[in-house]
Amino acid sequence: MAKPQFIDLSVTLSPNIKEPLPAKIDYSSHEEGAIQAAQILGLTPGDFPEKKAWATETVTANTHSGTHVDAPWHYWPTSEGQPSKTIDELPLEWFFADGVVFDFSDKESGYEITTNDLIQKLKEMDYQLKPYDIVLIRSDADKKMMDDNYAYIHVGVSAEATRWLIEQGIKVMGTDGWGWDIPLTIQAANYKQKPREGLLWAAHYVGRDKEYCQIEKLANLDKIPTPYGFKISCFPIKIDKASGAWTRPVAIIETP
Repeated sequence: MAKPQFIDLSVTLSPNIKEPLPAKIDYSSHEEGAIQAAQILGLTPGDFPEKKAWATETVTANTHSGTHVDAPWHYWPTSEGQPSKTIDELPLEWFFADGVVFDFSDKESGYEITTNDLIQKLKEMDYQLKPYDIVLIRSDADKKMMDDNYAYIHVGVSAEATRWLIEQGIKVMGTDGWGWDIPLTIQAANYKQKPREGLLWAAHYVGRDKEYCQIEKLANLDKIPTPYGFKISCFPIKIDKASGAWTRPVAIIETP
């Protein structure tokens, strides 16, 4: 039996990514590790081979830096009339399921995806969504994650389209953009022009009455060779009472 193909769908957690919430990484060398080990164990650095021991890193990062999963708690304190789940409370079953890629890479930055857009794509794919499919939105924004405007160049998903996906039984949906909604700069400009409810963070706020999760800052969706017929694994790190957590999503493609 042939081995499955694995496609990494994550960005590297790095301070070099041009995003509003960059990670910071402090690297400790093998020599520094020997000093640390000696202090802990009551030895001297010279007791270790060539005065070398463990290399380590200290990462300072927001839970929404890099590729991550948003928990319902991120959107609002309650969801469906109950306290919103934090990342450590979410069912593991949500995060390993069949994947479906919606390709909107031909749309301009800031385009807002509608329910009709999704329905039309499904017709083109000849596919019908089923409960617990993991929906992935491709815009190819990940190709520009080192650009200064990376956080503001993706296509977004409308609130009504988000709600529609949830009504189809979708619990986890993701994007290769910095955020799920249209870029924050466009949201703010629209609101300043005509302030009203429903312009700011609209798709996220769907989580107030419809429980769901989203993955942000995916990568390499263009490398998945088929829009469906593959598995997605995207288990989030278990962080106590957190609104989100990092994940390393992988597309798993079985070959005959």
